[in-house]
Amino acid sequence: MEEMPSSKYDYKGKTVVVTGGAQGIGRCLSLSFAASGAHVIMIDNNVDAMREVVWLFDQMKLRYSSDGSVRPIQADLASRVEIEQAIEAGRPLLEEKGLYLLINNAAIADAHSAHLLGDPEAFDSVLAVNLRAPYLMSSLLEPWLSRTEGSSIINIASTRAFMSEPQSEGYGSSKGGIVALTHAMAATLADSRVRVNCVSPGWIATEHWQQGLPEAVEFSEEDHRQHPAGRVGKPADIAAACLFLGSEDAGFITGVNLTVDGGMTHKMIYK
Repeated sequence: MEEMPSSKYDYKGKTVVVTGGAQGIGRCLSLSFAASGAHVIMIDNNVDAMREVVWLFDQMKLRYSSDGSVRPIQADLASRVEIEQAIEAGRPLLEEKGLYLLINNAAIADAHSAHLLGDPEAFDSVLAVNLRAPYLMSSLLEPWLSRTEGSSIINIASTRAFMSEPQSEGYGSSKGGIVALTHAMAATLADSRVRVNCVSPGWIATEHWQQGLPEAVEFSEEDHRQHPAGRVGKPADIAAACLFLGSEDAGFITGVNLTVDGGMTHKMIYK
């Protein structure tokens, strides 16, 4: 596992919900916020990966002098029933501590099927996890967010909301929807003083943050070199952005998409 971001942000005693929090970027998010003192409710469908995250945090607590915690809850985010059950399982902590931050991170791609000439049901499945689940999570958790001072929602979108590869209709549509959902929710929740922002990662190397499937993409030297930043991203880059956006320092930021992609979406490429 790679290093996590160095954080000046103190989340001690605050409750943070992370969906898809057991692998890849989500694993880094869960551990980073817990290391910063947060009580993390980690919702994921992979029980073994969640156990590993809990074990990893137990090993890290002394190193980070953290009073945080990680609470794993299993759920298939394609199912409204399981989303409701997951929130019910987290209710005792939510009632005690409130909810300071919701990070809607869970996503699937299914590039083999969820495309223009593919399976419409696969397309629906991608939208269910990537777009409907963040909507449902935000709606169902709003009562706790709205009564917690300084609370916010961070949706994890993607640069695929703005640029595309072939056969990416399902994933690209879902992430474009996330960006629109973000500024719509920011307007809706303004009176409740709940901020809503999104982060759009570019290429992120997650091989040190995965357990089992899906396998992480391996990037070549050329992949790294073509980025204006000189490398592809790390999960810690996304965690650092979220630690900032969820903090008081970002209190005047809402309805915004923050692109974290090493400059690639603004680089002209003609071959």
